[in-house]
Amino acid sequence: MKILLAGYNIDYDLIRELKDKSGLNQDLTPETISAAYARISRSPKAVNELREIAREEVDKARQSNRNIVFEMGHSSVAEHAVFNIDVIGVSRLLVEEIEKFRLCSFTEKSQRYVLFNKDFVIPEEIKKANFTDLFVSTLEAQNDFYHALYEKLRPYIFEKHKDLAANPTNKSMLEGWAKEDARYAISMATQTQLGMTINARNLELMLKRLAAHPLTEAKEYSEKLYEATKEIAPSLIRYTQATEYDKSARKNLRLNTRSKQQFLPFSLITEHDLFTRQNLRDQTSLLSKKYFSISKKLSTVHLTSFSPNADNQIAATLLFSSSNLNYSQCLHVAENMTKKEKKALFKTAFEKLYAHDAVLRELENVDLQFELILSSSCFGQLKRHRMSTIIAQEYDPQLGVTIPPSIKAIGQQKDFLEIMRQTQNAYEQIRKKAPLAAAYILTNAHRKRVLMKFNAREMYHLARLRSDQHAQWDIRDLTEKMLTQAKKVMPLTLMMACGKDTFHDLFEHTFPLEWMNRNKKLLNEDNSQ
Repeated sequence: MKILLAGYNIDYDLIRELKDKSGLNQDLTPETISAAYARISRSPKAVNELREIAREEVDKARQSNRNIVFEMGHSSVAEHAVFNIDVIGVSRLLVEEIEKFRLCSFTEKSQRYVLFNKDFVIPEEIKKANFTDLFVSTLEAQNDFYHALYEKLRPYIFEKHKDLAANPTNKSMLEGWAKEDARYAISMATQTQLGMTINARNLELMLKRLAAHPLTEAKEYSEKLYEATKEIAPSLIRYTQATEYDKSARKNLRLNTRSKQQFLPFSLITEHDLFTRQNLRDQTSLLSKKYFSISKKLSTVHLTSFSPNADNQIAATLLFSSSNLNYSQCLHVAENMTKKEKKALFKTAFEKLYAHDAVLRELENVDLQFELILSSSCFGQLKRHRMSTIIAQEYDPQLGVTIPPSIKAIGQQKDFLEIMRQTQNAYEQIRKKAPLAAAYILTNAHRKRVLMKFNAREMYHLARLRSDQHAQWDIRDLTEKMLTQAKKVMPLTLMMACGKDTFHDLFEHTFPLEWMNRNKKLLNEDNSQ
């Protein structure tokens, strides 16, 4: 056996510096890796030899890539070429579009840990509609309040958590808690940055999709991303222009949907919908106290569908992977098990589990679908669970805003709502002339509806990360509500789903004997040291 390092990410500035110093004329490109790996299936040569050949004949490697990727249709070859991209000076709103792409890696400048200055994007749509002054004055008011909030939240957080504040190493964490609640006052036009790792196949998809996006900022992003990468791997990126499908599919769906809404039965019209219709002519009243009281009544988490008899299906799948029976036979066995037998089967699957373990892949065979109403701040975290299917509506001010409990605790709710009302007034003016850009002025507190579908294994991952005590309160609250509803329909499948901080207690309760054995083992290891 040979395991050879074929390459790894290094800084592009260093690559150029090394090339200049060495006087090397050869193109330095990840295309050679793609070409070499593409040839594996049809060549008797060792992989390292194929890489050497590709490096010596870059033009031939590129032609090979074009034939294999675009003529033969083996697009996965392009996934071997990987780019690291600095994305600087984009809006929070655009980041939501960028991070829709599942098979990329993103690390974003966090409003939970960094105190933002008055840096924001002014969209071209706002300038063309002559709303720059209104836009800037509203955002400046939001930012002034954001900084004032932070100054008031900081001492409150330190006082509330005196035990943690006593340790100087917790200072940054506590300040972060103040920042993450203050951020609910600032807009989605806020300028941010991120690091992105993306392979050539997904890069081409991103270029094409964002070129078709109606926002000018998205189109500019696509153009600049192409400029930054086009010379590096030209043989792997061909289709970068917006297609008619990308440009028109969602637009036409919206037009079609509007004509259908008038046929909605009265029984399906919620209290919120009735209220909204009564106030269409008086948009300024949408942020009245009455409106906020109604928005609070909206269910934020609703389990809309789930795999029927999920525990039986997972029991059958566990039997299937551990036997020679076909699935129909496994399902028959599972359905005829007693409750005690079935629980024992699941406990066998979870008995050796640790908090850091991923549960078995068998759990991917049942699904959950939730309809969620959540803040922009919460969505910014939820969207990172990209293995889920997330379908998001546009931000809707008529869904109200999420107010952090800490803001209420320090007596700033009234001032917070005043900023929201000022934001709403600006939003309504902008929406009339530049509807696509109106969302830029909305804040992290504003809400949208999301349809989210995922399997039970992803529910475990979501719970471990977002139900944990270290998770931000907004997404923790949302996740705990989702988990509560999910456990009602698949209790055995999700019997060990919880936050990392409560895993040990749940495990001790479920597997007391195994817990004792683990503690004895740890004690013996400590004594031996």
